[in-house]
Amino acid sequence: MSKYIISSFLLFSIVLTFGQEKTDEIKDSIVYKERYGLRVGMDISKPIRSILEESYTGLKFVADYRISKRFYIAGEIGSEEKSVVENNLDFTTKGAYLKLGADYNTYRNWAGMENMIYVGIRYGVSSHEQTLNSYTIYNTSQYWGEPVVAEGGENGNFTGLKAQWIEFQLGVKAELLRNLYMGINLQLKRLMSEVRPENFDNLFIPGFNKVLDDNNIGVGLGYSIMYQIPLYTKRK
Repeated sequence: MSKYIISSFLLFSIVLTFGQEKTDEIKDSIVYKERYGLRVGMDISKPIRSILEESYTGLKFVADYRISKRFYIAGEIGSEEKSVVENNLDFTTKGAYLKLGADYNTYRNWAGMENMIYVGIRYGVSSHEQTLNSYTIYNTSQYWGEPVVAEGGENGNFTGLKAQWIEFQLGVKAELLRNLYMGINLQLKRLMSEVRPENFDNLFIPGFNKVLDDNNIGVGLGYSIMYQIPLYTKRK
């Protein structure tokens, strides 16, 4: 009986070993192609917000180019116009911006998949102008009654304004259909430098978003639809 068990075990081991070798040969023989190319698209949150919010108009195009298995060169270009009406202030900012940087894909795709969970960095620059429509002069004297509302006039038009910032992104890009991707990303920004209006301030910067007093940090959120133009493939 023991000889039969030993013989059966040895035979089973030989079969498993042979089967594993065949499986390894099959795995080694499987070859699939990774696509490399230019991916272009639009941030769909901008036109949606333009429809829903009367005081906002924006448009942004996004693109990336795959240079290696995990690294992508990325860029964004857009324009925004934002009007803000508060209790004591009414102003409008409009301008264009450009962001350039790179993304690193941390996701290990299965064979044939090309999705992304990425971390990225951008250098952003804007060129914009600001119009101070009206503002309220606060009066501490009760003698004059209500606060005075002043019109901005020609002195309220500020042109030649600029800003620079560094932006970090965390995002996902998933392939919905062949070469068609949807993405979402969270942005954390730090303002590096700015050209401010005389006797005023940059309260909104296109591409950067709202600017807070004594705070150089900004945040943002983006939703994109992109189409990949395959230029070449690599066998794997």
